[in-house]
Amino acid sequence: MWIPTEDEKIGVVICTFRGTVTHGLALEIGETVQILEKCEGWYRGCSTRKPTVKGIFPMSYVHLKKAVVTNRGQYETASPLEDPMVTEVTSTLQEWALLWKQLYVKHKVDLFYKLRHVMNELFDLRRQMLSGHLTQDQIKDVKRHITVRLDWGNEHLGLDLVPRKEFETVDADQISVSDLYKMHLSSRHSVQQSTSQGDSIRRGPAGEPGRIPVPHHLLVSLKSFTYNSIGEDTDIFFCLYDLREGKQISEKFMVRLNKNGGPKNPEKVDRLCALFTDLSNKDMKRDLYIVSQVIRTGRMLLNDSKKGPAHIQYRRPYGCAVLSMSDVLQTIADLKEEKDFVLKVYTCNNENEWYQIHENIIRKTSTKYTAPSANYGLVISLQLLRGEMEQVWRENPMIFNRGVAMTRKLGFPDVIMPGDVRNDLYLTLEKGDFERGGKSVQKNIEVTVYVLYADGEVLKDCFSLGSGEPSLSEHRSFVLYHNNSPRWSELVKLPIPIDRFRGSHLRFEFRHCSTKDKGEKKLFGFSFTPLMREDGTTLSDESHELYVYKCDENTTFSNHALYLGLPCCKDDFTGCTNVPSGLVFQRSNKETLWISTQLSSTKLTQNVDLLALLKWKAHPDRVMDILGRLRHVSGEEIVKFLQDILDTLFSILDDNTDKYGPLVFQSLVFIINLLRDSKYYHFRPVMDTYIQKHFAGALAYKELVRCLKWYMDRSAEVVRQDHIQESMRALEYLFKFIVQSRLLYSRATCGMEEEQFRASIQELFLSIRFVLSLDSRSSETLIFTQTPQGPQVSPGQGQPPVPISCTAWSSNAPRPSPLSAALLNSFPAIFDELLQMFTVQEVAEFVRGTLGSMPSTVHIGQSMDVVKLQSIARTVDSRLFSFPESRRTLLPVVLHHIHLHLRQQKELLICSGILASIFSIIKTSSLETSVHEEVEMMVESLLDVLLQTLLAIMSRSQAQEAVRGQRCPQCTAEITGEYVSCLLSLLRQMSDVHFQHLLDNFQSKEELKEFLLKIFCVFRNLMKLSIFPRDWNVMRLLTSNIIVTTAQYLSPALHKNFTEADFDFKVWNSYFSLAVLYINQPSLQLEAITPAKRKKVLDKYGDMRVMMAYELFSMWQNLGENKIHFIPGMIGPFLGVTLVPQTEVRNVMIPIFHDMMDWEQRKNGNFKQVEAELIDKLDSLVSEGKGDENYRELFSLLTQLFGPYPSLLEKIEQETWRETGISFVTSVTRLMERLLDYRDCMKGDETENKKIGCTVNLLNFYKSEINKEEMYIRYIHKLCDMHLQADNYTEAAFSLLLYWELLHWEDRPLREFLHYPAQSEWHRKEGLCRKVIHYFNKGKCWEYGVPLCRELAFQYESLYDYQSLSWIRKMEAAYYDNIMEQQRMEPEFFRVGFYGRKFPFFLRNKEFVCRGHDYERLEAFQQRMLGEFPQAIAMQHPNQPDEAILQCDAQYLQIYAVTPVPENVNVLQMDRVPDRIKSFYRVNNVLRFRYDRPFHKGSKDRENEFKSLWIERTTLFLTHPLPGISRWFEVEKRELVEVSPLENAIYVVENKNHELRTLISQYQHKQPHGNINLLSMCLNGVIDAAVNGGIARYQEAFFDNEYIGSHAEDTEKITALKDLMQEQVHILGAGLAVHDKLVHPEMRPLHKKLIDQFQVMRSSLYGLPGLDKLSPACSGTSTPRGILASHSPMSPDSFKLMHRHSPLNLLGSIRHSSSSLSSHTSSETGNLVILTDGMVMEQPEDIYRMQPSPSSSSLSSTHSAPSQMMNSTHNSIRGSPSLPEKYRHNREMLMLLPPHRERPSSAMYPNITDNGQIQPTNFQRALFHQVIGPCKPCSDPNLSVAEKVLTTPSSWSLDSGTREALPFLSAPVGSGMAPPVPPRSLPHDTLSMHFDAFHHQITTSPSSLPPHEGTLEPGILLTPEPDPPDPLNLILP
Repeated sequence: MWIPTEDEKIGVVICTFRGTVTHGLALEIGETVQILEKCEGWYRGCSTRKPTVKGIFPMSYVHLKKAVVTNRGQYETASPLEDPMVTEVTSTLQEWALLWKQLYVKHKVDLFYKLRHVMNELFDLRRQMLSGHLTQDQIKDVKRHITVRLDWGNEHLGLDLVPRKEFETVDADQISVSDLYKMHLSSRHSVQQSTSQGDSIRRGPAGEPGRIPVPHHLLVSLKSFTYNSIGEDTDIFFCLYDLREGKQISEKFMVRLNKNGGPKNPEKVDRLCALFTDLSNKDMKRDLYIVSQVIRTGRMLLNDSKKGPAHIQYRRPYGCAVLSMSDVLQTIADLKEEKDFVLKVYTCNNENEWYQIHENIIRKTSTKYTAPSANYGLVISLQLLRGEMEQVWRENPMIFNRGVAMTRKLGFPDVIMPGDVRNDLYLTLEKGDFERGGKSVQKNIEVTVYVLYADGEVLKDCFSLGSGEPSLSEHRSFVLYHNNSPRWSELVKLPIPIDRFRGSHLRFEFRHCSTKDKGEKKLFGFSFTPLMREDGTTLSDESHELYVYKCDENTTFSNHALYLGLPCCKDDFTGCTNVPSGLVFQRSNKETLWISTQLSSTKLTQNVDLLALLKWKAHPDRVMDILGRLRHVSGEEIVKFLQDILDTLFSILDDNTDKYGPLVFQSLVFIINLLRDSKYYHFRPVMDTYIQKHFAGALAYKELVRCLKWYMDRSAEVVRQDHIQESMRALEYLFKFIVQSRLLYSRATCGMEEEQFRASIQELFLSIRFVLSLDSRSSETLIFTQTPQGPQVSPGQGQPPVPISCTAWSSNAPRPSPLSAALLNSFPAIFDELLQMFTVQEVAEFVRGTLGSMPSTVHIGQSMDVVKLQSIARTVDSRLFSFPESRRTLLPVVLHHIHLHLRQQKELLICSGILASIFSIIKTSSLETSVHEEVEMMVESLLDVLLQTLLAIMSRSQAQEAVRGQRCPQCTAEITGEYVSCLLSLLRQMSDVHFQHLLDNFQSKEELKEFLLKIFCVFRNLMKLSIFPRDWNVMRLLTSNIIVTTAQYLSPALHKNFTEADFDFKVWNSYFSLAVLYINQPSLQLEAITPAKRKKVLDKYGDMRVMMAYELFSMWQNLGENKIHFIPGMIGPFLGVTLVPQTEVRNVMIPIFHDMMDWEQRKNGNFKQVEAELIDKLDSLVSEGKGDENYRELFSLLTQLFGPYPSLLEKIEQETWRETGISFVTSVTRLMERLLDYRDCMKGDETENKKIGCTVNLLNFYKSEINKEEMYIRYIHKLCDMHLQADNYTEAAFSLLLYWELLHWEDRPLREFLHYPAQSEWHRKEGLCRKVIHYFNKGKCWEYGVPLCRELAFQYESLYDYQSLSWIRKMEAAYYDNIMEQQRMEPEFFRVGFYGRKFPFFLRNKEFVCRGHDYERLEAFQQRMLGEFPQAIAMQHPNQPDEAILQCDAQYLQIYAVTPVPENVNVLQMDRVPDRIKSFYRVNNVLRFRYDRPFHKGSKDRENEFKSLWIERTTLFLTHPLPGISRWFEVEKRELVEVSPLENAIYVVENKNHELRTLISQYQHKQPHGNINLLSMCLNGVIDAAVNGGIARYQEAFFDNEYIGSHAEDTEKITALKDLMQEQVHILGAGLAVHDKLVHPEMRPLHKKLIDQFQVMRSSLYGLPGLDKLSPACSGTSTPRGILASHSPMSPDSFKLMHRHSPLNLLGSIRHSSSSLSSHTSSETGNLVILTDGMVMEQPEDIYRMQPSPSSSSLSSTHSAPSQMMNSTHNSIRGSPSLPEKYRHNREMLMLLPPHRERPSSAMYPNITDNGQIQPTNFQRALFHQVIGPCKPCSDPNLSVAEKVLTTPSSWSLDSGTREALPFLSAPVGSGMAPPVPPRSLPHDTLSMHFDAFHHQITTSPSSLPPHEGTLEPGILLTPEPDPPDPLNLILP
C-alpha cells in the first residue's frame, strides 16, 4: 500500500534507473527527485526536470536529503534544506552541462575549455561548502569565488544575470525595485571586474567617502647568483630606488651567500625572498628601479693574494645590478604567479664612483662600469600583490610559510593604522674626508658604528643591514681601496627601543686597513652624535656634518663622558666651544664625517611645538602662543600623539575657560578636520574610542556650544570665514564631544541644567537655520571674499571680528556660500548624537525646520543644488529616517525639494538616489507596518513628475541616438534605469485605494487623459527602448508584472471616461499599442526558455501574456461602435499578437479579427481593407521570423482550437458573407504555407538555392493568387538581391525584368518606393532597363540584352535624345562584338526530384530541372545538393518513386543529368552561322529536356545484342524556360517515347556521315603539309572501327534475311541504312583523297595504313549491294570534290552532333593507327570495354541489366570521353549503386552499341574493373598519351587544334591548367558545362571549328556544294532527336 512520505521528500539519483517496470520513472544519475509516496522498497514521485511525469523507482537508487515542505498535500512543494548557494550551484551546473556540449558542436572550443575549467572549480567549491569544515571567513570567501564563477559562466553562455546581496540570491518580493536594479548593476559590475580588483571606497561615519588606497606589495625572490669568479662570501642587497628623486625609498633586503653561491644559512634554501610592503599608487607611478648591490667579504683585492693575509676579512664592493620596474610592472600586474627575470651584475671601474654606480648603469654611462663577459648575474622572481596585509596573508599563505622577509618603506605609508607602533632610525653613512697622515698612499678606511646608552653600555642588536638577516651589535662599513675621501652612501636601520632612545648616542670609529702581511686595522679617529637633544626632540631628518676626533689604537672609550662633553658638530652648542688643548681627544680640523638620519617613529617627535604643548604647564605664560602654533605641527606627529594632545587641550580648557576657550575650540576643530584627510582617516576610530572611554571634560559642552553658536551668528559679518568653515566641517565630532560632555555632566549632577542645555541646542539650531537662510535671499546672496590678514578679536574677548570687505553676487551665480555648503555636508552626521539626548520626534522637528530653511528655489546655482540634495540624501540614509514617526515628519519637506528639482530637470542623478533610498526604506517598513500614508504622499507629490521626467529623459536619449552627438550625463542608460526603477517601485507600492484616490483627484477628463497618455507612453518606451539588458530577466519579469497590474487598475477609468460620446481615439490607440507591445515582449516568450525556468516564471507570475490578452479583449468588447476607428490600423498589431505561440492568447484574439471583418462588411459591404492589411502585415511579420507551423491552422478549415472562443472559420460560416470569408481564409492559409517556408529558409543557415526557391514560390503566389502588386514587386527585388549575392547575374536580370514589364513608357509620377526615389514612370523604366542590360552583360547573355538596347534606342530616338541613343547603340555594338569574341561556358542541366514530407512545401514531391554553375559536373552538383539537404538520402535509381516514399517523413533526392532540347531550331539549321552564336541557342531559352535509357525488348541475342536494344527517351517540359528568374524550374509534364534498334542505327550512321562530310569540307582547301591531325584521327577512327567489325554488326543485325523477313514494315528504313553505309564509303574515299593531298611526307606510313584498312573495310562490306565497286579514292588519284558535292546543309541533328561529341572520340579512332598498336587489341584490354562517357565495364550486358540512370560526366578526366561513353563517378556520393555481375565481351560488341549518343552519363554508374575496383580516372589519359605521344607546347598559336590536343598536362581536373590549354578537352558530353573555347564540344568532322575558335574566323563549306538529300523525315529536322551512340568509333586498342 502506498503511504505518503513525511520526511523523505527530496533525493538525488545515485544510479541510473531505466524505468523498465510498469509505471517506472526513468531517471539519470544526478537528477533530483521529489518523493510523494513509498511502498515496500519503492518510492513514487517525479523528477524536478519533468515535474508533470510521475512514476515509481527503487529506494536504493536515491540518496535522501533533508528538505523543507510547504503547502503539504496534493500540491506540496519541497526544497532541500541546504545552503541556497549549494542549491544554486547544483541547478546551474545542470543547466550548463547541456549548453557546454553545444559549445563543442558549434566549434567554440576556447569557451568550451574555459567553461570546463570553471565547472570543475565549481564542483570543488561546492564540495568544500558541503564538507562543513569551513570557518565563517572561509565560507564567505568560498561563496565569493562561487558567485564570480557563476556570473562569469552565465554571462558567457547568454543566461540570465542573477541579482545577489552578499553572495546570496535575493527575493524580488522582499526588496524594492530600486534596490533590485542596483543589485543587477552591482552583479553586472562584479562579473566585469571578476578578474581585477578596484580601489575600495569606504564611507566614514559622516557619510563622506574615505578613499582608502589599496596598498601594493612586491614579492622579490632570489633564485640564484651565477658568478664564477668571486669565490668568496657575498652579501647581496636589494632595495627600491626612485631615479627622479635620486634616493632609495625602501629598506634593504639582504641575502648572505657562501663562496659556492648557496645561502650561508642552510635553512634558507628556497627561502631567499622579501616582501616590499606598503607601496602606494603614487609609488607605482614613480620611476622605480630594483637596485641590487653585491658586497664581497674577503681579501682587499680579489685577484691579488699578496694584498693582506687570508684570515683578515674586509667588506669590499663588487658589483651592481638594476631592473626597471616600469618595464616589468605591466607584466607582473596581470599575473597571479611569480615571473623570473635575469639581472646582469656590472662591476665598477673606479671605486670612487661606487656610490653612484646604480645611476651610471641606469643612465648607461658605460665608461664608468664594466659589463660581465658572459650572461652571469642574478636570477630573481617578482610578483605583485595587492590589498591590506592581513588580506594578502590570508590569500597567499604559501608565501608567508617560506619565511618571507618583511621590508618596509623608509618613512610612513600613506595610511597610518592605529596601533602601528614603530621606532626606526635610518642612518646613512654619506662620506668622509680624512688626512693622508704622512703616508705615501691613501688609506683604506673602515667605519665601525656603535649605539651606546647613557651609561656607556653598547646596545645589542641595534644594527640591521637589511631584512632577512638578524640584527648586529655593531656595523662595519665596506672599505674603498686607497681612498681618503670615501663616499659610501650606505644605509643602515637602527631599531632602538623607545626606552633606550633618550641618552643614547652613536659612535663612529675610523680604522685604516693595512694590506701588509699583518693586515691589522689601525684606529685613527672617531666621531659621535647623541640621538636626542636636550629639549626632548630627536635628531632631525637631515644631513649632519660631524667632527672627527683623533685617537690611536691604544685609546679606550671606557669613559664616554670624556668625549660627550665635546661638540659633535658645528651646530652643537651644548658642549664648550673652546675646548682646552690638554684634553684627551683633539679635534682634527681637516677631517669630517657626513651622515644623514631619518626617523620613522610613532612615539618620538622631532617637533618642538608639539613638545611644548604636551608640557604646557612648564610654561603657562606661553599657552596662547603654544595653542596658536599647533597648526604648524605635521599631521603625522599629531595623530601619533592624538590622545595626549586631546587630554592636554581639555585640561587647558578646564584651567581657564574664558581665556583659552576659543583657542582650544579652534585647535579641536583643526584636529577634527585633520582626521578627514584620507591619510589619517583610519584614526577616526581612535578619536571615537577616546570620546567614549577617555574623554572626561564634563563641563566642556557649554564652551563648545557657545563657541559654535558664536561663529554661526557672525557668519554674515565676518570677512575671513576660514575658521567658521572649519567649524562647520567639524560639526559631527563637535556634537560628539558636546553630547558626551553633557552625558558626563548629567551623570555627575543627576541631570541638572537639563532645560538650559535643551534651550542652548534650540538656539544653536536657530543659528544653523540663519546660516542656511543666507542663501535663500531671492535678490542677492552674500559671499565673502578672503582678505589679507587683519586684526581679529577672538569671541572670548567679547567682540566679533570686524568685517573688512564683502561683495554681493546675483542669485544666478554658480557659486554657493562655502559656509552653507560646509554646514549642509556635516549636518546629517549629528542626528545620531542628538538621538542620545532627544526623542525621535524632537530630532525630526529640528531636522524638518532646518531642511525647511534651505532655499526652495533651484536657481541658487548648481553647486548649491548638489550640496543641498546631498544633505537630503544623507538625511534619508540616516537612522533617523528609518523611524516611521520621524519619516512622516520629514517626508513632505524631502519630497518638496525633489519635486522642485524634477520639475526643472536639475540634478537628476542625485534625486534618483534619494528616491531609491526612500523606496527601499518604505518597502522594508511595509513588510512590518502599514506605509499607506507615506505612499499616498509620494503618489501625490511624485507620480506625475516622475512620468514627466522619464518622458523627457527618454526623448533626449532617442534624440542623441539619432544625432550621435556629445553624450549628456543626464541622458545615459544609468539615469533612465534609475528613474524607471523609482517609478516601478512607486507603482508596486500602490494599492487599489491609492489608484482610486489618484483617479478621483483629477479635476477634468483632460487631466486624466494627459496622465493616461503619459503613463502608457512611458510603459511603451520601457518595452521598445530595452531599458534593461537582455539578461536581466528577473528585472524584466517584475517590470512586466507591475505594468500589467497597473493596466488592470487603469483600464476601468479608460472605459468609464472615454467611450461612447466621450470617445478619444488617441488614448485608446495608446492603450492598444501598449497591450500589443507588452504581449510581444521577448522576455515573456516562455516557449524559448528551459522547462525548469518556465515553471518558475509560471509559478511566480503566471503567463502574463494571457492576462494582458484577456484585458485587451475585454477593452475591445467595450468599444462598441467605435471599433471601426481601429480598422485597418490595428490589424497589423493584433496580428502580431496572434503570432505569439500561445494557444490561449490566439484563441482570445481570433474573435477580434472576425469583429473587424464584420464591422467593415457592415460599413462598406466588403472587408477589402481588412484583407489587404492582413496580408501585408502577415507578410512582414512572418518575414521577420515570427509565427510557427501551428499558426496556419488558425486560419485552416481543420482547425480545432481549444478555449472559450470558436475558430475564425467557424464564426465566418455563420455570417452572410460566408463565401468571401472562406475564400479569404483559404487564400491566407496558402500564403502562410509559403511565408513559413520563406521564413524558415531566411532564418536558418540555409543555402542561396533554398532561399531563392522560397522567394520565387512566394513571388508567384502574390502575382497569380492574391494579386498584390506591391508585395510582388518587393519580392522581385529581394529575389534580385539574392541572385546578385550568389553572382547569378542572368537570373538577377530576369527578376528585374518582371518589374520592368509592369511599367509603361509614360510620364505618370511614381512615389518613392524601396530604394527608388520619387520619379516619373518613364525614368524608372529607363533606369531599370539600363540595370537589366548591365546584369545581362555581367552574365554574358548579350543576346537577351540586345532587344532591350533596341527598346531603349527606340525611346531615345523618339525623344531625339541622340547622346543617349549614341551611347546605347555603341553598347549594342559592343554586345555583338562580345558574342563573337568572348568565351562563354555552356552549363550542364540536372533533373532533381525532392520526395518525402520533410521537404519544404515549395519542393515537396516535385521535380525540377536545374541549370548548373560554370564548370559544375554531376558529382559536384550532387554533393552541393546533399550539402544543402544534409538529412536527404540519394536515391539509387532513376525510376519514379512510389507512394510510400512520397508520403514518408524523410527526404529523398533523385538527381541525374538531362540534355536541353533547343527551341530555336532555325538558327541551328543555318549553315553560315558561327558556332559561337549557335552554342548560345542550344542551351538558352530551353523549355524541354530529355534523357535516354537503354533497355532490351524481347529475347536478347547473345551474339549480336543490338538487335533487341531499344532506347527509352523521356522528355521533360518545364513551367518556365531556362535561364529565368531562378536557376531551376518545376517540371510541368513529361513525355516518353521508345526508339527501335534500326532507327537508332540509322541515326548513328547518318550523324557520323554528316560529321565526316563537315570535317573533310573544312580541310579540302588547306595547304599541303599543314597540320591535319584531326582529319587523320577522324578517318582512322571510322576506318579502323569498321575494319574491326564495327559497322558489320549493323549488317549482321539488320541486313539478315531473317530480320528482313520478320520486319517487312522496316524495308524503307533498312534501305536507308544501306544507303547511308554506302555513302559513308564514298565519304571516306573522298576523305582519304584530301588526306593524300595534305599529308606530310613523314606521315605517309600512316596514310598507307589507312588505305590498307579502307580496303579491308570495303571488302568486309562487299556483300552489300552497291558496295562492290570501290571509289577511286583508294588509289589516291581522284579528287574529292565530286564526292563532297553531296554535302548538305547541316541538319539540326548535325548541330546536335557538333556540340555533343568530344574530341576523345578521335583518340579512340587513332588508337589503331598502326599495326603495332592494332596488335595490342586483344591482349591489352581483355574483357574491358569503355562505355559512354568513359565508363569502363567488363560486359555490355551489364548496361542492359542495370537500373538505367542517365547522368552527366564526372569531374575527372572522363570529362573528355566520347559521347557514347557512360560517365564514371566515384562511389563517394551517397546512394551510388554498384554494377551487376561480370560478363564476357569483346571489342566488336562496343562498336554496335545501340543509339544513345544523347543519353547523358550517370553518377550512379562508376568505373569498375575486373576485380570490382573503381577504374582510375587516368585510364583514358594514359591511353591518350600512349596513342599520341609527346608533342609541341600548346601555347604555340600556329599549332592546329589537334596539335594542341596532344600537349595535355598531367592532371585533367578542372582546376588545373587544362582549362586554358585544352578548352575542349574538358568538355563533357551529355553534361551542361561548356569549356571556355569553344563553348561546346564539336563533332569530328567539324573539328576545324576548334581552330576557328582560337583564331576568331569561320571556315564554311564551299558555296558550290549542293544540298544533301537527307535520309530522315522532315519531322526530325523540326524536332531534333538525340544523337545515339556511334558504333563506328572505338576507343579500345
